Amino acid sequence: MMMSSESAVIAETGEWWVRSQKLKLPNGCGYEYGSSMGWSFGASLGYAQAAAPAGKRVICCVADRSFQVTFQDVSTMMRWGHKSVFFLVRMDDGKGCKRWDYAGVVDAIHNGEGECWTAKVRCEEELVGAIETVMGEKKDCLCFVEVVVG
Repeated sequence: MMMSSESAVIAETGEWWVRSQKLKLPNGCGYEYGSSMGWSFGASLGYAQAAAPAGKRVICCVADRSFQVTFQDVSTMMRWGHKSVFFLVRMDDGKGCKRWDYAGVVDAIHNGEGECWTAKVRCEEELVGAIETVMGEKKDCLCFVEVVVG
């Protein structure tokens, strides 16, 4: 199970926040949201650092434009050995946001140093496979899943 008493969900402003309000979280699972674009990625860094002694794993839901504002926090997360999971939804809606290869950006920051795994998924089957990997063989490293929806 992805969400448990040993995890915390951090939802970005906008669509992620609206959708996450419907989650049925188990007892002890943390939940945080804010109302400022880009806050969730930095909040995930702080939450993961504070929750590390308790063994909680942060699951962050972030949007493409918000990630562009705060992506440099990835290097700090890797440096401190965080085991957080990030799901970035790439909207490709053309609303003034330059299209990035988000998983590629994280790979570039990773640069073979530390524990980090990335994936880019384009359909439900690929997403299910990525979640299985995140919860299985990659449960002890930072994971970043770029979800292409546009």
